[in-house]
Amino acid sequence: MSALAVAPSADFATGNSLLDVAGLRVAFGPEPAPDVVRGVSFSLSAGRCLAIVGESGSGKSVTARALVGLAGRRARVSAQGLAFAGRELRGLDDGAWRRLRGKEIGFVLQDALVSLDPLRPVGREIAEGPQLHGEAGPRAELTERVIELLKLVGVPDPAVKARQLPHELSGGQRQRALIAAALALDPSLLIADEPTTALDVTVQAQILALLEETRARGKALILISHDLAVVSRMADEVLVMRHGEVVERGPAEQIFSDPRHDYTRKLVAAIPSVHSRGARLAPASAARFSPSAADQRIPETGPASPLLRANGLVKRFLGPDRRLRTVVDDVSFELRAGETLGVVGESGSGKSTVARMALALETPDAGDVTLLGQPWSAIPEALRRSRRRAISVIYQDPLSSFDPRWTVERIIGDALGADELRREARITELFDLVGLPASFRHRRPLELSGGQRQRVAIARAIAPRPQIIVCDEPVSALDVSIQAQVLDLLGDLKAELGVSYLFISHDLGVVHHLSDRVLVMSQGKVVESGEADEVFLRPKAPYTQRLVAAVPRLRTTSATHKGDAA
Repeated sequence: MSALAVAPSADFATGNSLLDVAGLRVAFGPEPAPDVVRGVSFSLSAGRCLAIVGESGSGKSVTARALVGLAGRRARVSAQGLAFAGRELRGLDDGAWRRLRGKEIGFVLQDALVSLDPLRPVGREIAEGPQLHGEAGPRAELTERVIELLKLVGVPDPAVKARQLPHELSGGQRQRALIAAALALDPSLLIADEPTTALDVTVQAQILALLEETRARGKALILISHDLAVVSRMADEVLVMRHGEVVERGPAEQIFSDPRHDYTRKLVAAIPSVHSRGARLAPASAARFSPSAADQRIPETGPASPLLRANGLVKRFLGPDRRLRTVVDDVSFELRAGETLGVVGESGSGKSTVARMALALETPDAGDVTLLGQPWSAIPEALRRSRRRAISVIYQDPLSSFDPRWTVERIIGDALGADELRREARITELFDLVGLPASFRHRRPLELSGGQRQRVAIARAIAPRPQIIVCDEPVSALDVSIQAQVLDLLGDLKAELGVSYLFISHDLGVVHHLSDRVLVMSQGKVVESGEADEVFLRPKAPYTQRLVAAVPRLRTTSATHKGDAA
């Protein structure tokens, strides 16, 4: 990053603050490129938590990166004042920023898979900070320290996981490894960009308790999150950003119990909960159905013939210690026409492996899957190929599943197959179904926001008119308002087309909002199943009870006296 430009200073005194920011502005490219962060100002004292919330593209992550010198080489960063612990940060060179990062300011990046070196074991990644800052000590002590950090953030089998590459860990485990790396040198300020997005509720609760304990020791925290329930639990003060500007700020209690700005009220209203079941989350969801949508509806098959049936699925994998581990153990379920079956559980519970076996992308070691009453997992891929149009998938990170060189039109058109009649008309229908403007046909994935990319992924999934869509964490990376629009869209498609969903998520609120029935998985086994309301409101299994109890709930002024708001 180029050095911060020194703008004329306003009234700017650090006082007792650890971090002072005045008039922060960030733009990309040469002038007159517009600012993407416009005049952000705040102060943060030791032992306090400031949260920054807003939709994707609001400027919150760019703000965080600018505070640690990571806005990028094309960035133009200026501020009327920027000081940390009384030290002027404007004008620092790259070497000075490197000495500051990690040791004094820790930074948890949002995308763990991209942030971790794919060719290095995660233990070496965590050890890098102490090594670079001369605090590594003897090798044996450093190894033990890394294992203790992984244990601290709740990674199971930490000695084994430390030797594994990032792709060998679950998404939640990778995120915890990033948090461990940020805490390795016990910095005075921790900036956490969506630190719990990929985590299940029990691990999320553990990480939040760890962050609260860190703050109680006098450390300052900047939390960037689209999970407003988490923010309401953690934050002392909240900044609400939109289009690069702060539109509302105030104590957390006031922001969530009495929001003043219309945009803030919209964010709070978009949170899925038990009260939102069967209702729309977004006031103006973008799904618009074409006149031919009724013609695309899946024929009813009746409750007696499930579309997808799993019978006693078992899957084992060989670990880095050469031990065989059972990750799915005797899992059975049925998915009926027009139904949403939610699958929840902690990271590593086996739910994504179940999804891959349902898609016949992974072969069961025991048990089998049938599709539309016919063998599915037990037949050769050559025989499956012609039937794959009946089942499709929406992934958590659509960007990694798109060819970045392809246009949106080509990505969606590729799912239609060579024999699709009325190809152009069908692509137009799909754009209309998922609420994408026609002007996006020639854009590429990197030119779209996260919510827009997920709409493209949904259009691609419904293109071959499947009867089943497997949704593997389809909204976990989206901010709350875009998440609301996508959940509304999925509900609309289910109602209009009769499609069935196998919906995998660690977010119990989302699963409860969307699902008809639920499977709860733990350590590869199904520990509870039933109707969504029955499982979430009257859980019977102790594990399910712990999951439900760990869900963060929005706290308001009254909640501080009467418990969490539902």
